[in-house]
Amino acid sequence: MHRMTTRREFLKASALTLAALATGGRAVTAGRERRPNIVYIMTDQQFGGAMSCAGNPYLHTPALDRLAALGVRFEKAYCSFPLCVPSRVSMFSSRMPHEAGVYVNCNVSQEAFPFVTLGRVVADAAYDCHYIGKWHLTIPTSCTKVHGFSEVVLGGGHGHDAERAERAARFFRDSHDRPFFLVVSLLNPHDCCQLARGEDLTRFEGGIGPTPPEAELPPLPDNFEIPEGEPDQLRAWQQENSARVYRSHFWDETQFREYLWGYYRLVEKVDAEVGKVLKALHESGQEENTVVIFSSDHGDGHSRHRWNQKWSLYDESARVPFIVAWKGRTLAGRVDRHLVSSGLDLLPTICDYAGAKVPDGCLGRSVRRLAEGRVQAAWREYVVSETSFGNWAEVGNADFPKARMVRTNRYKYIAYDKGQRREQLIDMEADPGEMENVADRAELANVLQQHRDYLAQWCRRTEDDFDLPGDGMARS
Repeated sequence: MHRMTTRREFLKASALTLAALATGGRAVTAGRERRPNIVYIMTDQQFGGAMSCAGNPYLHTPALDRLAALGVRFEKAYCSFPLCVPSRVSMFSSRMPHEAGVYVNCNVSQEAFPFVTLGRVVADAAYDCHYIGKWHLTIPTSCTKVHGFSEVVLGGGHGHDAERAERAARFFRDSHDRPFFLVVSLLNPHDCCQLARGEDLTRFEGGIGPTPPEAELPPLPDNFEIPEGEPDQLRAWQQENSARVYRSHFWDETQFREYLWGYYRLVEKVDAEVGKVLKALHESGQEENTVVIFSSDHGDGHSRHRWNQKWSLYDESARVPFIVAWKGRTLAGRVDRHLVSSGLDLLPTICDYAGAKVPDGCLGRSVRRLAEGRVQAAWREYVVSETSFGNWAEVGNADFPKARMVRTNRYKYIAYDKGQRREQLIDMEADPGEMENVADRAELANVLQQHRDYLAQWCRRTEDDFDLPGDGMARS
């Protein structure tokens, strides 16, 4: 005979049920919490300083500002490679692009991708994994067993960000029996590439409106000019591709200001779509049980150093937004200055929240402890980014000039494998605009050598055959 439930037991069980509903299902059983949902929102070609919460007065990004107010904005976050496909390969594997044989934007698929991917490892941890938006990975979308997402929708190019945001909103309105991992990959401000080429943006969801009078344009930045002592390979690449990519090689100062104005409008345009996604998450009642991570695959030249587009290892191209927000759990409104690799650290961070095992060989670290304000005894001395100056090519083709960047807390070191001047050392505290190469200063010889050694160490660890310049950089 079954014992009758007492009124006290009934009320206690009802309270637990209501608590579970109020917290988005966290209180599944007494003493145990349901693992959080995870949403990764990614824009394309957004510089880390292109947000009003980063102190930029020439644009307004209310959605990203609200997200940063709920969580932690990592101010020193760098992509692994300032170009779409290599950067995304790194994000979804926690490995450097050269390890996967990806050096350029390529149109060749890797059905046998060499590493375990983010979607796969989270799906294996019993999450429902879905991907909405721009894909731009070397893995075919049909290879679910490799990438791990049960669906990849709206993976095309221009003109679909509003549809992607609406698709994400519908996803939140659906019922979910298990925790979910959702990627929302938006395209803009990538349309700045079309803007720079003089293309008509009105065909892309209405464009950005007419360019205002010159008096209303943003001013030229303080670091507008080409830096003193810059290695020659960068401008050789710019000139070689001036007709196809770098129209700015022929621009006057007003055109650079017009470009900057247009770029900011495209950032605002995509911020509005991010806002729709976050609003839908809030209205779904799942916000308090959902970790939201925001970043971009790489930045943009941003009219600094007479540069537009990406590829360079200056901060405008290589430093990206990186925000981690879990309402009530992460430190609200904190700006963190630890060195973060958005490419390498994304996978371990998401695995940390998902309770998934980080695959062997991953290079990144979870930033969860930093985001939640817990003591982190030791972090890292440096992060590394890489770039290659090549056009569309087969996967694995590496026959073109390359560069590597080492960023420590105070300095940035960039090494090139071609050219007459191959090294660049920048004091990021004294010269945040990166306008002076101090590699030749005798008093900084030890600093230069230390950064050479860091790069040599990294090349050994990642089996990078990059041609290291300078003395004392032997691999053994």
